Amino acid sequence: MFSSNTLTHRIEIADVLRGFAVIGITLIHFVERFSLNSFPEENCNFLIFTDRIIWDSVFFLFSGKAYCIFALLFGFSFFIQDNSQKGKGNDFRARFAWRLFLLFFIACINSALFPGEILVLYAVVGYVLILVCRLSNKIVAFIAVFLLLQPIEWGQLIYAFVKPEYIINTEFDSSYWEIVNTTQKEGSFIEMCKTAIWTGNIANMGWMVLHGRVTQTAGLFMIGMLIGRRNFFIASVKNIKLWIKVFIISVIAFFPSYGLITIFPDFISRDAFLLPSMLILNSYSNIAFTGILFAGIILVYYLTKFSHVLHQLAPYGRLSLTNYLSQSLIGGFLFYNWGLGLYQYTGITVCFLMGIGVFFLQYFFCRWWLRFHRQGPLEWIWKKATWIKIEK
Repeated sequence: MFSSNTLTHRIEIADVLRGFAVIGITLIHFVERFSLNSFPEENCNFLIFTDRIIWDSVFFLFSGKAYCIFALLFGFSFFIQDNSQKGKGNDFRARFAWRLFLLFFIACINSALFPGEILVLYAVVGYVLILVCRLSNKIVAFIAVFLLLQPIEWGQLIYAFVKPEYIINTEFDSSYWEIVNTTQKEGSFIEMCKTAIWTGNIANMGWMVLHGRVTQTAGLFMIGMLIGRRNFFIASVKNIKLWIKVFIISVIAFFPSYGLITIFPDFISRDAFLLPSMLILNSYSNIAFTGILFAGIILVYYLTKFSHVLHQLAPYGRLSLTNYLSQSLIGGFLFYNWGLGLYQYTGITVCFLMGIGVFFLQYFFCRWWLRFHRQGPLEWIWKKATWIKIEK
């Protein structure tokens, strides 16, 4: 039923999934022009049509889902490292705390280039894995599900029932984004870095909080860790049956939650009810669609002849950190005022094609680099810094 390749390369599917996620993130960033969402007026009817198709398709397929897959694999990677060190008689938790500190430093550099990145959140929320990694599977699963249910938004709904005068502040981040966007359009490289490193991170983290990404990310980290604990990536009859169930349940869960998003605004007028309800439904539909993509890719990889096609994504996934950070530098140079300032001229279709082009450049670089190295350049630096020994 399974090829020998799937049995010997037990974690390659993680690289394939990671590669898929980074492609999605890259395309989202380029279509959004790296958080510069104002577009030049388009006069060509064909481009107006393609702009709409591309925008809707990219956001439907990747928005909120690529990040979910990335978060799942972050938790999985933690398990791999933690389990490896336990096998050697070492406790990885203190070293992982240091590794997260390093990630925070890397993320701050990246956020200076692109004030819309995710790694700052990962570096902060990642400490939850240290707190739960010695708990039983059942307890971790319970905590993860609780967090994925969006408890803060449910609390807002309950509070809105109790306090009819309650008004939700959904504009916390908007004033900060206005400052950031102005600097993106008019500032120099130094001005961009200075603005982004503080104001940009406040804006970005504010957006994360307002859109339920904090609890969702923590829950996904834990689910990823459990996937590693239970060896769910190994090609076996039992695991294939599991992923088929995940796929079916995700399909069943997605359509009602996604459908309710379109009709709730017609029946709920009070923002204190509508906004948290929409956020909850968006979160649930994104997680359900993530399940469809995640399980679907695994099943295609292990059960079909298209596995060799998906296998081509593995090199791109192995250099995920390098690819993620380099696309921020490339995107900033292409669109911001300190670079080419193409935000003034490029519509959605052109931005999408630019994203595809950058993906292929990165992909061929990954293939070339891995001919001579086991890890990507930034992955190697992060690993070396993680395991640095301090002389006493």
